[in-house]
Amino acid sequence: MIKAILVFNNHGKPRLTKFYQYFNEEMQQQIIKETFQLVSKRDDNVCNFLEGGSLIGGADYKLIYRHYATLYFVFCVDSSESELGILDLIQVFVETLDKCFENVCELDLIFHVDKVHYILNELVMGGMVLETNMTEIITRIDDQNKLEKQEAGLAAAPARAVSAVKNMNLPQQIKDIKLPDLPAAIKDLKF
Repeated sequence: MIKAILVFNNHGKPRLTKFYQYFNEEMQQQIIKETFQLVSKRDDNVCNFLEGGSLIGGADYKLIYRHYATLYFVFCVDSSESELGILDLIQVFVETLDKCFENVCELDLIFHVDKVHYILNELVMGGMVLETNMTEIITRIDDQNKLEKQEAGLAAAPARAVSAVKNMNLPQQIKDIKLPDLPAAIKDLKF
């Protein structure tokens, strides 16, 4: 089972954190710091698996990570998960981000955190892997984007109505209204 997913930059600043096991906020910060210290000091030519830190479970847990450009993608898992399967999951996650953001970078994770969490939730929910087929994930994301566009259209409807009223030439339309001749109308009134 996946216990946590952490993405941080080369300076240890967290860009995405998702814990599937409860830790209070202070403990989460310590786990991020310890994980960064363990992962960042390793050479690029060594194995991408290491024993979990003392805070997140020690020898019973593994940290599986990949380093892409300025970002570390770290999955903390228990012993029941396959290391190679998780490495593949990290690859699918990064490639999906890359397709959604067209050359994903650190700023995409900062400014589109809701979309990144949505993508992550398509892959992993509650610490369990849901989907690893990238085309299926992209299809779900496209469906979500269509829904968002439809909702944006509905949300913009009141603004479009106000704009249409403003663009009407109301003074001219009032002049064009044909009213009955008032003296003739008054003459026909009976009390």
